[in-house]
Amino acid sequence: MVTRSILAIVGLIYWGLALWCAFSPQQTSRSLGFTLQPGNGQSEYLAVYGGLQIGLGAIFLWPLVQNSFTQPALWCCFLVHASIVVFRTIGFFAFSGIPTMTIGFAMSEWVLALGAAALLWWKEPGT
Repeated sequence: MVTRSILAIVGLIYWGLALWCAFSPQQTSRSLGFTLQPGNGQSEYLAVYGGLQIGLGAIFLWPLVQNSFTQPALWCCFLVHASIVVFRTIGFFAFSGIPTMTIGFAMSEWVLALGAAALLWWKEPGT
């Protein structure tokens, strides 16, 4: 139950971020350092920061509907966030002038990746 609850929280966060990005794309893109170009830039931002995050949120929420999907969702959570951590870390070494907000995202991504790894290691009864 702990794992499903944590995945549900992560899923709801993704859905919240997706909706925020979809309904306030200028504000959210600027806070991330993006300039949205009319047409293709706007479409790409909506698809990735809206659609992809809705899909990821659904994966993390699905164990609430189907308990047997808890382990696959947890593996997905680990793989997604570990991958982000690897590339974010490369970015910190490759680029300068990383703003505080991005550092905050990086810390949360580390927590999610390590938390998912810990949950995978700690076999909760019934999962």
